[in-house]
Amino acid sequence: MILAIDIGNTNIVFGVAGGNEWLKIWRIQTDKSKTADEFEVIFRSLFMSSEISTAEIDRTVLSSVVPSLIRPFREMLNHLLGHFPLLFEPSIYSKLPVGVLNPYEIGADLVADATAAFTKYKTPCMVIDFGTALTFTTISKSGEILGVAIAPGLQTALKSLTGNTAQLPDVQLVSPPSVLGKNTIHAIQSGLVLGFAGLVDSIISRTEKELGESLTIVATGGLSEVLLSVSEKIETIDQNLTLDGLKYIAEIL
Repeated sequence: MILAIDIGNTNIVFGVAGGNEWLKIWRIQTDKSKTADEFEVIFRSLFMSSEISTAEIDRTVLSSVVPSLIRPFREMLNHLLGHFPLLFEPSIYSKLPVGVLNPYEIGADLVADATAAFTKYKTPCMVIDFGTALTFTTISKSGEILGVAIAPGLQTALKSLTGNTAQLPDVQLVSPPSVLGKNTIHAIQSGLVLGFAGLVDSIISRTEKELGESLTIVATGGLSEVLLSVSEKIETIDQNLTLDGLKYIAEIL
């Protein structure tokens, strides 16, 4: 079995795959103050509750955009599983089926997304990842990562808005009943959810125009489902895309 771990700025997502199937996927909050021992307690508890034995894990792959958590996770995984994880980092990008532009600048999660999208869809495509940052990664038909656009994520934008204003409340990010907000909550939802739908559709349209071809649009991340209903361009939601990319990488390396 393969254990794939994606450490993001907000959440740590990890799953166990057997064959072509994800047997279990977990999501915990990213906490840079936790030690290797504390993370091991969490992992052991989750494995026990899922009835998956750690002895069944023969390969582990780790991706992180939080450098300070790499060392404690390597220590924890070696103690928990008896082996160190494959660290998904720029030194191994040359072995992937995708070409990586500026490997020391692009996030490991985006490379994993691109790897999964290219191997799954085999068409020119764009992966939109709705995380702490909102990222747009464009991949050519031959597997080259052509470029990336980055904007604040929806939750990041909401926190900035409510954190820097005295009277605006925190709200649930869902599609509003109308673009014309009749109260503060609906007004914020209109500006953020519908505004970000416009941002997403504009980046897609501009990219397709610049390339002179249509792209397969794949979205991933927690808030992708919200944008699917209001975007005119998003075609597919693939919530396990990053883990699928890491799983593929563990299988070929």
